[in-house]
Amino acid sequence: MDQRINDGLSPYRSFTRAEWAMLREDTLMTLHPDEVMRLRSMHDRLDMSEVEEIYLPLSRLLSMYVAATQRLFRAQQRFLDTEDTKMPYIIGIGGSVAVGKSTTARVLQALLARWPNVPKVDLVTTDGFLYPNAILEREHLMDRKGFPESYDLQTLLRFLTDVKAGRRPTRAPIYSHLVYDVMPNHWVEIDRPDILIVEGLNVLQAGRLPSKDGEVIPFVSDFFDFSVYLDADDDVLRTWYVNRFLTLRGTAFSDPKSYFHRYSKLTDADAVATATDIWTRINLVNLHENILPTRRRADLILKKNESHGVGEVALRKL
Repeated sequence: MDQRINDGLSPYRSFTRAEWAMLREDTLMTLHPDEVMRLRSMHDRLDMSEVEEIYLPLSRLLSMYVAATQRLFRAQQRFLDTEDTKMPYIIGIGGSVAVGKSTTARVLQALLARWPNVPKVDLVTTDGFLYPNAILEREHLMDRKGFPESYDLQTLLRFLTDVKAGRRPTRAPIYSHLVYDVMPNHWVEIDRPDILIVEGLNVLQAGRLPSKDGEVIPFVSDFFDFSVYLDADDDVLRTWYVNRFLTLRGTAFSDPKSYFHRYSKLTDADAVATATDIWTRINLVNLHENILPTRRRADLILKKNESHGVGEVALRKL
């Protein structure tokens, strides 16, 4: 992790893995090993020790934050003498391609949903808010897929506005990684969850400056109550991306319906070269231009090592 995070003037408090693990205290493990296996993405090496030492303490912290927010909401209700609808607590999870955002989001969803009060925890990914391929091709943006300009930002902001306002139900479009496109007329319904997890590449980006008439232009991160950034060094991310690509040749890419079926017959050498080229031309550029600059906006930074495990944790000071 950037050494500047550890200096005395930093807004973050840093923890080693062992120090963070101690903050679990008496939080009960509610997931079984077979459940953890199902929750992790195929290229991640998540095990029970990772859940116990990293995600259980995070679950405990989030339970405190959510409870404090709910107390504040009830206090405001009493103060205003209103019956306002309780707004969901929204958690954003950002980071590079191949860093493990999906696994982290699913594990947190499973842990949070098993708190004693059994909150309703929903999960959406911003992939569903990408423009359809037809639009990206028309606008010559297929090689910019995952960059900020490839998302239907207005639809995403409208979705988050409706969720925060307690409107029910709200719908989020579904993205298929098999066909590499948004699925027409396929939706997931979000119906007043207690907690909503939003996972995606650029979710922590800041909004643009107000327009000349003073109108504030919102951004996705404006809706988050807590945010997590998954971090790893560039060369580690490249290795994970290439290894995932090699694995997909014999799994998803082998399906004739797969958008990437043409890669299924590549030799090992050609597959490594192709994946490295895609990583360098697209994903690495997006990381440095758009994603990595948002790291310091997160409330929590989880720094992963080569083995996919979290080695350092940085928590923003209150």
